[in-house]
Amino acid sequence: MNRGRALDVVGTLARLGLAAVWLVSGTLKAIDPDQTYVAVRAYDVLPPAGVEIVAALLPWVELAFGVLLLAGIGVRLVAVLSAGLLLVFVAGVTQAWARGLSIDCGCFGGGGVVAPGETAYVQELLRDAGFLLMAGWLIVRPRTLAALDERIGNTGRT
Repeated sequence: MNRGRALDVVGTLARLGLAAVWLVSGTLKAIDPDQTYVAVRAYDVLPPAGVEIVAALLPWVELAFGVLLLAGIGVRLVAVLSAGLLLVFVAGVTQAWARGLSIDCGCFGGGGVVAPGETAYVQELLRDAGFLLMAGWLIVRPRTLAALDERIGNTGRT
């Protein structure tokens, strides 16, 4: 396998992996909107109206990112948007940890207040760093296999 093809395979794995993250996360949030509201509220950074808006929109944004990445449409743009959303998540978890809140991130459903000592902030931040690496790869090199971008000539080549 030549180097270009190997890089395409790595990119494809990153694209499909990030798509899976968004599809699973968005689906779990969409299935239980009340729990999504509880999870967003637990961060204690938004007014009630903001919590409602974020809890209502977040699952659908995540699902849209997942579908677009799965299909390989707008890979670089969706990777940039994914990185931005992931950085918001990292900031949310970091501020909760710094403020001494005891919450589950609600990243894959669930979420909300947990007993002290039951938080998993380090694991959540490390996981999100891995997701950021996938998004970063796709920002730098959005060309992947079996992507609709290839069929429409939007390969992200510079």
